[in-house]
Amino acid sequence: MRAPEDRDDPGPKVAAHHRSGSGVTRIPYPIGVRAVAVRRREQVTPRMLRLTLGGPGLAGFHTYHADDHVKIVFPDGDGVLRAPVPNDRQLLDWPRPLPPTRDYTIRRFDPDGLEVDLDVVLHDGGLASTWAAGVEIGDEVTIAGPPGGKAFPYTYDHYVFAVDATGLPAVARWLESAPAGVSADVVVADEGDYPVPGGERVTVHRPVAGTALAATVDALPRPPGRTFLFAAGEAGDVKPLRSWRRGEADALVTGYWKRGIAGHDED
Repeated sequence: MRAPEDRDDPGPKVAAHHRSGSGVTRIPYPIGVRAVAVRRREQVTPRMLRLTLGGPGLAGFHTYHADDHVKIVFPDGDGVLRAPVPNDRQLLDWPRPLPPTRDYTIRRFDPDGLEVDLDVVLHDGGLASTWAAGVEIGDEVTIAGPPGGKAFPYTYDHYVFAVDATGLPAVARWLESAPAGVSADVVVADEGDYPVPGGERVTVHRPVAGTALAATVDALPRPPGRTFLFAAGEAGDVKPLRSWRRGEADALVTGYWKRGIAGHDED
């Protein structure tokens, strides 16, 4: 497996948008397919397992957006792995029919140690959850991506994050990289034990049992200035937020998964 040549580093473009941009912009990366190994396992919460993957295959890896993701490529039922192949357009050629894959947000990337952290929600019956529960240190993993993502800047007066467990890694990564003193409301539908980076102006809200995620967000007071909304989680739960405040705020709303549909991919 090979990574794409590092012809056009998108990092400076993303950094410039973070520093002085407005709204959401999509900045693509050259996409690679990489063989890595499981280096560590950490139980972050009773339902959230952190897998640290690493190795020389991560040389030249690009990730700059808070919700960047990679696809874990799984073998078929007969044990045969059919991985995609990078092409000369810095994209991937996928075999048909498509192999089984699942998307996971990159919680952390260490370019010096060549490591990435992926936080996996454990639940009964899921392909990736079952794999993650049994994978061992040293096991090889094939990942594809990330393809790039949608960047939103640090230039707003206030931020609202509305997520379930699947969106927490993106929020935590964004808050870690944000300037000191950022103002944010973080609405978390579950996983109350997950560590969310704090600050004097960061408030974490837990919806009351039976209260919809969108209803909790709608009830938040609006501070003065410009607000940005980031919502990620179950597609039906975040859908009402697409028209949040009737367009008064810029927003990025993404359905990371959908009830009853395995391998849902909103992209």
